[in-house]
Amino acid sequence: MTQSGPYFIGGDVYRRPGFGNNHPLAIPRVGLVMVICEAMDWLDGHYLESPEADDAALLRYHCPDYLEAVKRAARAGRADPDDRAHYQLGTMENPIFDGLEQRARTTCGGSMLAAEKALSGCVAFNPAGGTHHGMPDRAHGFCYFNDPVMAIMTLLDGGAGSVFYLDLDAHHGDGVETAFADEKRVVTLSIHERGRWPGTGLGHGGMGSGIYNYPVPEGFNDSELAALMAGAVLPMIETLKPDACVITCGADGLAGDPLSGMMLSNVALWDAVTEVTQRVPGTVVLGGGGYNPWTVARCWSGLWGRLSGRTPPWPVMDSIKVRFAEIDCDLIDDEDRDPRWFAFLDDEPTEAQVRPEVTALIADTGTDWREVV
Repeated sequence: MTQSGPYFIGGDVYRRPGFGNNHPLAIPRVGLVMVICEAMDWLDGHYLESPEADDAALLRYHCPDYLEAVKRAARAGRADPDDRAHYQLGTMENPIFDGLEQRARTTCGGSMLAAEKALSGCVAFNPAGGTHHGMPDRAHGFCYFNDPVMAIMTLLDGGAGSVFYLDLDAHHGDGVETAFADEKRVVTLSIHERGRWPGTGLGHGGMGSGIYNYPVPEGFNDSELAALMAGAVLPMIETLKPDACVITCGADGLAGDPLSGMMLSNVALWDAVTEVTQRVPGTVVLGGGGYNPWTVARCWSGLWGRLSGRTPPWPVMDSIKVRFAEIDCDLIDDEDRDPRWFAFLDDEPTEAQVRPEVTALIADTGTDWREVV
């Protein structure tokens, strides 16, 4: 029997490989999260199969000519030179692969379904979501469509008078910020590593803009995330009292990820997400980046454990140890593979100094956000 939440939204499409060869996302991610949660018996009564977003939904944000280009490339299995130049399709960054269109549509459909469930006052988790770089007229940063935008639009359509978007990915949530820069009902806040691609999100959007960015230094640690949440993010949420929240919880800020220099534990990310879900009537939680297959799978599996009311520690089951041992990843050298990744889903949380750069970010928050929504 289906319960009233929380909900885990997945799909069989994620059990199949994607992104071809020699791509940072050509690793087990969401499919492996589903396998772990099934093995832990965490999905019974909570699992929803994701639908595919139709053209009408995608065209709320994406340009018609771009959508047609995606369809052409998916049918042909390649992008022609004009489409590659105009829409950034078929590049090393955004390759064309078997099942691309279905996968991208399913990701958006899952986030829209999550938003529909969140409107009823619960938490809904779509780990395949978080394609926050997608632009209206082109693929961008491994993202073909922008599912967080679809989730926020669904919340607004469903009667949410205000939505708070929190991005915890190591890379700036540029696509979502751009989409809602002029929408007074939406506040976007991104915590990301300073100096990382795409090189945006260097500061706030100005008085009353509803855009807040916290570019954190390399080595960003658990204590610093907790300080930033307590000193800036949670006070903002408590004052604004949004009707709903969308969170992109990328796993690329974790220690051991090859595409960032942040040093978070997965427990610190779980704490940040659950602190928000306890303060907002309904929340959509999404995945995002993450390029170490072991840390990604453990992070999002454990995040679902926390969202569904369970408490670590969680030893890795023998059947999952076998799956973990079968994984290879050229981006992670053998000597850099932490034994804990193969023993527990939860990391050892760490306490460290909160550096002056992070304290300054908190002090720079200001008070103009009190008048945004």
